[in-house]
Amino acid sequence: MRKGLFVGACLAQLFMGFQLFAQMRPEVVDSEIVKTRLGLYKGSDQVREAALFKTFVDAGCPAANLSEQPVPKRKEPNLICVLPGDTAEEIIIGAHFDHVSEGSGVVDNWSGASLLPSLFQSLLGSKHKHTFRFIGFTGEESREVGSGFYVQSLSNVQLNEIKLMITLDSIGLGPTKVWVSRSDKHAVALLNGTAHAMKLPLGGVNVDGFGESDEEPFIKRGIKTITIHSVTEENKRVLHSEFDTLTAISFHDYYDTYRLLAGYLTILDRQESTGPSGAPQEH
Repeated sequence: MRKGLFVGACLAQLFMGFQLFAQMRPEVVDSEIVKTRLGLYKGSDQVREAALFKTFVDAGCPAANLSEQPVPKRKEPNLICVLPGDTAEEIIIGAHFDHVSEGSGVVDNWSGASLLPSLFQSLLGSKHKHTFRFIGFTGEESREVGSGFYVQSLSNVQLNEIKLMITLDSIGLGPTKVWVSRSDKHAVALLNGTAHAMKLPLGGVNVDGFGESDEEPFIKRGIKTITIHSVTEENKRVLHSEFDTLTAISFHDYYDTYRLLAGYLTILDRQESTGPSGAPQEH
């Protein structure tokens, strides 16, 4: 694992982040609701998928926009909630809900999956250009079976409509991190600008060689991605171990990540599809 922190951002990127954030502050779900949703991790992957389905319903995702995509050789489907926009251009936010047998799988990755309905809810009350697609993936722990099947099911036209895929995996072990080396530089730059505008922490920690997540099938098809996590050299032992329990989560950091992502989605929606230049570099 290579590790580093952002030490600054391009001035133009910072200025844009401040401008856009001042124009449109994101709606955020109350921290107690986010905490309650995080606590719904208990049970098998089937139970977790059902809990995520109900949480999307509670967050306001209409039945017509909420679907389950059966995945071959998996008991659990991919769960998809669509928030239509003014155009067919899509931003996908994905997180897997399945987990390994060691530990409770709260960090990896109910922490990411349970944020999806709250992020949907943060966008629900505003008008937006992009169509947002929130996906709870099955089978990430089995070599990205769910996300791989989802990508394979798309036509070339549908693939071309995806402007960015955001992966949330293992959130809340500490302050927000981004996997810079596997992420689109424009998307990273805008996230960095958003963090500065919101005065929230953001670090760059690459986990090359340690693991991969649901961004991989999208990267293989040439789709821009960004991966958000909280893993460092010091805390990586939590994953796939008996230490992956609710007590491993720092809720203050977890909620900060949620707030940052809510702001990021709001600002992303205002960007041109080509994205800005001048991404900060990892150290």
